[in-house]
Amino acid sequence: MRMQHWLSLFVLVLCPALAQAQGQSDVYYQTDFPAEEFKERWAKIYKKIGDGAVIVQGMPKVNGFIFPRQNNEFYYLCGIETPHAYIILDGKTKKTTLYLPPRDLNLERAEGRVLGFDDAALLKKLVGVDDVQNAKQMKEDQLPQLKGASTIYALFSPAEGYAQSRVELNSANKAIKADYWDGRETREENFVKLLKKRYPKAEVKDFTSILDSLRAVKSKREIAVIRRASQIAGLGLIEAMKSTKPGVFEYQLEAACRYVFLVNGARLDGYRSITASGTANINNMHYYRNNAALKAGDLVLMDYAPDYGCYVSDIARMWPVNGKFSPQQRELLQFVLEYRNAIIKRIRPRVSSKEIMAEAKKAMEPIFEKTKFSKPAYEKACRALVNQGGGVFSHSVGMAVHDDGSYNKGPLQPGHVFSIDPQLRVQSESLYYRYEDVVVVTENGVENFTDFLPSELNDIERLVGSGGIVQSVPPVAEKDVKRPQR
Repeated sequence: MRMQHWLSLFVLVLCPALAQAQGQSDVYYQTDFPAEEFKERWAKIYKKIGDGAVIVQGMPKVNGFIFPRQNNEFYYLCGIETPHAYIILDGKTKKTTLYLPPRDLNLERAEGRVLGFDDAALLKKLVGVDDVQNAKQMKEDQLPQLKGASTIYALFSPAEGYAQSRVELNSANKAIKADYWDGRETREENFVKLLKKRYPKAEVKDFTSILDSLRAVKSKREIAVIRRASQIAGLGLIEAMKSTKPGVFEYQLEAACRYVFLVNGARLDGYRSITASGTANINNMHYYRNNAALKAGDLVLMDYAPDYGCYVSDIARMWPVNGKFSPQQRELLQFVLEYRNAIIKRIRPRVSSKEIMAEAKKAMEPIFEKTKFSKPAYEKACRALVNQGGGVFSHSVGMAVHDDGSYNKGPLQPGHVFSIDPQLRVQSESLYYRYEDVVVVTENGVENFTDFLPSELNDIERLVGSGGIVQSVPPVAEKDVKRPQR
């Protein structure tokens, strides 16, 4: 009955929201954030930059048949998805200006309407900017906000696009630089170099920390989009559980999950699917090949979530291929669940994650007393989890799956969104067990966005193999191919 409730919710709430976004006018613009939201963000920035000016680049034009997803930093400031757009916030005048290229009619005939400089009046209404200018005319002497600024803020950090997070981007950029036959600088490094060259009198500073501090605490509207992404993610994992049986391939579970993402309005996934079956694959932690056949007796670990309106989630569950946990699997996973519950139950504002972990550690002592561990190594691993946390308070979640802006530098605040991801390892047996949920700190406690997703082991067992959407057709052998007679 509970699942029927959530399915009804998606029909009544999500589908009309998508229809509204598509039917707003002859040109697409997101409907999750009104102009007032962006103005509130700009006001906070103006307080931090004084008389300085901020300039941020939008994404470049995609170089293939790739879904053109705006980078997180630019989208956060204006919600515009047009490529080669710029935004400038002038600290002296407190005026915000968008720079967009003119409409490309040839491209529009092929791909549809995209907001451009020609839509200035509409953009002022939708985004709330003070002015809209032609990006094709952005010469240094035509930008008075920068020409007269003593300080120019720009992003030194790499812009995050589809399924990207900063740590991975920095790692990839470092590898490119270390490649003797490559060695390219990043787009952001080139942009900062151009700013310094074209405005030699100004000091160019990194805007990253200012933007991160804003992104760390989510607004009510942001929380609503993350909640929606999490609900879709949970429904996807449920469909994967229902489709599980021996002989099904990992990629087929991924397909079942992604189908649910797409049918509920998420055009992209937030990160590549981790759909791992069997000890070796699960132990890889970020396994992504997803090409193994499921075997009876093995577990499946699935970690997957959609990108919904440029916001994501990050959830994971484990379940048995044959629908029944073995005694050992049940012993260890049940303990991880108990610890996860002890943590989530105690999350609230104005306390630190360390305080919550200390409280949960005390609460776990009765669990240790009643648990009959089958091996000393298992008890040792469980105690290590509780004593050290095992990643239970994990990364921030928002526009990126490993989002920018820390929630862990002091007491938790309402609006902090992050992953609860307790991970238990038994190194001697290469065992890796985990649960993952995304939560938001509220005024009085916490909300688990996927509280409806089964977590109790008996509930998970009842779902596995109960009839999902996976349908596979075996490859046709060459000898069976019927060719037309000539």
